[in-house]
Amino acid sequence: MARYTGPKTRIARRFGEPIFGADKALAKRNFPPGQHGNNRRRKTSEYGIMLAEKQKARYTYGILEKQFRNMFEKAARTSGITGEILLQNLECRLDNVVYRLGIAPTRAAARQLVNHKHIIVDGKVVGIASYSVAPGQIVGVRERSKSLEVIEAALAGFNHSKYPWLEWDENSKSGKLLHKPERADIPENIKEQLIVELYSK
Repeated sequence: MARYTGPKTRIARRFGEPIFGADKALAKRNFPPGQHGNNRRRKTSEYGIMLAEKQKARYTYGILEKQFRNMFEKAARTSGITGEILLQNLECRLDNVVYRLGIAPTRAAARQLVNHKHIIVDGKVVGIASYSVAPGQIVGVRERSKSLEVIEAALAGFNHSKYPWLEWDENSKSGKLLHKPERADIPENIKEQLIVELYSK
C-alpha cells in the first residue's frame, strides 16, 4: 500500500505550514530545509508555484501522485468547478472523514485505524483508506475498538461543531456525512485553481 513515509517536518518546512499537524520543530525553524534554507532568495517560476500547490495538497491528504492524478481526472469529468470538486472528493475519503470526526489526531493515524479495521461504515468494517464516503453514510468506531486509548485521547475535548457537514453522535461514537463540504468550510490553505491550471497545461 503506497504512502509517504519520509521526514514530515522537512516537508512542512518546505511549505512553511504545519500540513501534518502541530510541529514544534516548524515553529522553531520556519524556513525551508537544507544548508541554505534561511538564505534563499530565488524567485519561483509560475510553474514552480503551481507544482508546489499540488504537492502541498498531496502531502496534506497523504496521497501519492498517480492516485491524486486519478482523483483530478475524475473531478474534471464531473460538472461543476473542478478545483472545488477535487477538494470535496479529498474531504470525503474515509481516512479524512475519520480525522475530521476527531477519531484520530492526524490523517496518518486515521489511515492506520482504517487499515487495521477499527472503522465501520454503515455498520460494516471498511479497511480501505481511499474509500469514498457518500452523503448519508455513517462512519463510526468498531464496538471492540471503542476503548482504544488512541481513540479516547483523540476524542477527548474535540470540537465537532468545527465541521458543519458532519454530525457526531457521542453515544455511538459515530458521525454522519450530511453533505459534501462547501469550499468556504474546508479549512485547508490550498489554492485549488493553481492545481487545475497545472494539470491543464
